[in-house]
Amino acid sequence: MSAAGKSGTCGAMFEEDPDQTYENILAEIQSFELPIEATLSQEQQRQLLFIHLSHCGELLIGSAYFLCFLGSVYDDQPNAHKKFMEKLDACIRNHDKEIEKMCNFHHQGFVDAITELLKVRTDAEKLKVQVTDTNRRFQDAGKEVIVQTEDIIRCRIQQRNITTVVEKLQLCLPVLEMYSKLKEQMNAKRYYSALKTMEQLENVYFPRVSQYRFCQLMIENLPKLREDIKEISMSDLKDFLESIRKHSDKIGETAMKQAQQQKTFSVVLQKQNNLKFVKKMYNNDSIPGGRNEIVLKHTFEEEDENEEEVLTVQDLVDFSPVYQCLHIYSVLGDEETFENYYRKQRKKQARLVLQPHSNMHETVDGYRRYFTQIVGFFVVEDHILHVTQGLVTKAYTDELWNMALSKIIAVLRAHSGYGFPVNRLFDLLFEIRDQYNETLLKKWAGVFRDIFEEDNYSPIPVVNEEEYKIVISKFPFQDPDLEKQSFPKKFPMSQSVPHIYIQVKEFIYASLKFSESLHRSSTEIDDMLRKSTNLLLTRTLNSCLLNLIRKPHIGLTELVQIIINTTHLEQACKYLEDFITNITNISQETVHTTRLYGLSTFKDARHAAEGEIYTKLNQKIDEFVQLADYDWTMSEPDGRASGYLMDLINFLRSIFQVFTHLPGKVAQTACMSACQHLSTSLMQMLLDNELKQISMGAVQQFNLDVIQCELFASSEPVPGFQGDTLQLAFIDLRQLLDLFMVWDWSTYLADYGQPASKYLRVNPNTALTLLEKMKDTSKKNNIFAQFRKNDRDKQKLIETVMKQLRSLVNGMSHHT
Repeated sequence: MSAAGKSGTCGAMFEEDPDQTYENILAEIQSFELPIEATLSQEQQRQLLFIHLSHCGELLIGSAYFLCFLGSVYDDQPNAHKKFMEKLDACIRNHDKEIEKMCNFHHQGFVDAITELLKVRTDAEKLKVQVTDTNRRFQDAGKEVIVQTEDIIRCRIQQRNITTVVEKLQLCLPVLEMYSKLKEQMNAKRYYSALKTMEQLENVYFPRVSQYRFCQLMIENLPKLREDIKEISMSDLKDFLESIRKHSDKIGETAMKQAQQQKTFSVVLQKQNNLKFVKKMYNNDSIPGGRNEIVLKHTFEEEDENEEEVLTVQDLVDFSPVYQCLHIYSVLGDEETFENYYRKQRKKQARLVLQPHSNMHETVDGYRRYFTQIVGFFVVEDHILHVTQGLVTKAYTDELWNMALSKIIAVLRAHSGYGFPVNRLFDLLFEIRDQYNETLLKKWAGVFRDIFEEDNYSPIPVVNEEEYKIVISKFPFQDPDLEKQSFPKKFPMSQSVPHIYIQVKEFIYASLKFSESLHRSSTEIDDMLRKSTNLLLTRTLNSCLLNLIRKPHIGLTELVQIIINTTHLEQACKYLEDFITNITNISQETVHTTRLYGLSTFKDARHAAEGEIYTKLNQKIDEFVQLADYDWTMSEPDGRASGYLMDLINFLRSIFQVFTHLPGKVAQTACMSACQHLSTSLMQMLLDNELKQISMGAVQQFNLDVIQCELFASSEPVPGFQGDTLQLAFIDLRQLLDLFMVWDWSTYLADYGQPASKYLRVNPNTALTLLEKMKDTSKKNNIFAQFRKNDRDKQKLIETVMKQLRSLVNGMSHHT
């Protein structure tokens, strides 16, 4: 802002009352008085004075009025400057006085403070000297402590290092001890234990010290040790195989002696039992049994001596190399390699053992040595089979034995021309044949079970001529009616029938394969084949069929198909007889020819299946009957049969349609059995002890259901019934319901006991039970409330009939 502007503005402010303006400004200046209070300290008073002076200066400098006033003093007013200076001088004088008062007031305190400060200065210098001296003495005393502390630190570090070394040694020592133990085991040839020790080292000890170099060296050395163990154990096994090859004849001879001793012991024991029996018969001590006892005693003494002389296989052969090698390879996870090697080597040895010497036929000892070697070979294998798991299997030994049999038979045939009798050997093979046959029966039992499990128990469908011929080629089926039908068509039997037929022929082949090498006549072989086949049919196949029929998941449809299947299998037995005849060339008209028992076998199976059909059919009827939900107190019937009964009748119709493929007698028996069971179940429902009340409306509703049952019976669900034979199954229910529906008690009581009685099938006890249930309902029924006389007459009639029925029941009990 310019000076002119300022003067203009300030002039305007002073035009009204310039004197008043001076007064106000001076008054404001004078109002800044410094409060001198005795309660404040000197320092606080000095600070407060400084604050007031600063505030006043700020007000003087910053006030707009003051600036305007200064401008008016120098610009406009003639006396303003003089007046201002006077007032200002007066104000300055007043403030000087106040400052002087203040200085005077605080002067003594300031002097005292300076005096005290001078005194403290001397004490401060003394304190500084003392602190310096104390610091020096502390430094001198701390030098020794520092030296001792450094020694302690050094000792602590050494102690910690020693502890660490001890801990590490405690970890390493067990590893070193185990490794030392491993070396000892290797030196002692305890290789299996050494492998176990290696496993412990790898799994337990090495992970603890794997960071050390010596551990890495040990770890790298273990595979080499394992390979060394494998090589050593394999070398021992080779020595063992060579040893048993050399001693096979001795092993076989020992085994044959033991078998002979056992047989002799059995014979002697039987003689001793017979001797005791003779003594009991004659009760005479003087019979020649005394001499026999001496002979028997001598025989037992000889047996005891022989038992002491004869060694066991374990005494002759040390099997430890086999066990050890097997365990070693098992631990190393290479058991399969060992098994393959062992079996391969033993097969080679078997071929060597079975190969006869060129001069074997020249002496009996040659034959003896040949057979003892074979026996010794299989005795060793049998021992290995029973004491090890998996090294030698039953299938493997059977394979070797079959190979041996073929080779032995070939050798005997080749050498029979040299004049040595071999009939006893063939007799032994003939005895073994029974065991072989039992094995075949067990195998074919599993085959039959598999066939039955895979069958769908539905007729075999064929869609063209090719499929039809395939089935005919597998099973001898002849049906002109089926041949005339167009494709697609179905065979009556299911898929299991041709499979069973084929497997029976396979069994005959398997049995023949063994029998034809026994040097028997064709008649004997024919007889053996027929007997074996009979066993297969009567025991194995029959057992499988019976087990199949009794299985819970076999339903009515499956049972019907099983009956059909057995019928066709029975018809195929004559073709099996022709099959055996073609093999052996023995006519069936021969007197001693055995016939096949297929008729009895499959008849038993059919009877079992029929019985199961009757049982399952009755069970199904019971399931439907359990769904019955009668309202036994209803006043009027529904006018239609119950839903559960209609469902049951529909089920019976559908199932009896399936029965059309069954023999007529079976279907008729099943139908009659079902109707009788249904009638019995309905009668039991009426007479149930838990049922206390039955209304006439409930009886009428029940009658509607029985009518449906009778209509079902009269519809001839299964053909072949004469007249109303099937309806007679419900005759008891019909006469009982008619008696109550018509309320024809007079006729019933009058004709009771007569053959021509209208209600001949109604038992008095049954009628009494049902009448009592209806009597209880009549008592609580108010339907006759408006006809009380009729109500009383009805109750009276019921009581009269009940008395007469009770008398009939009592008469029946007395008569009984």
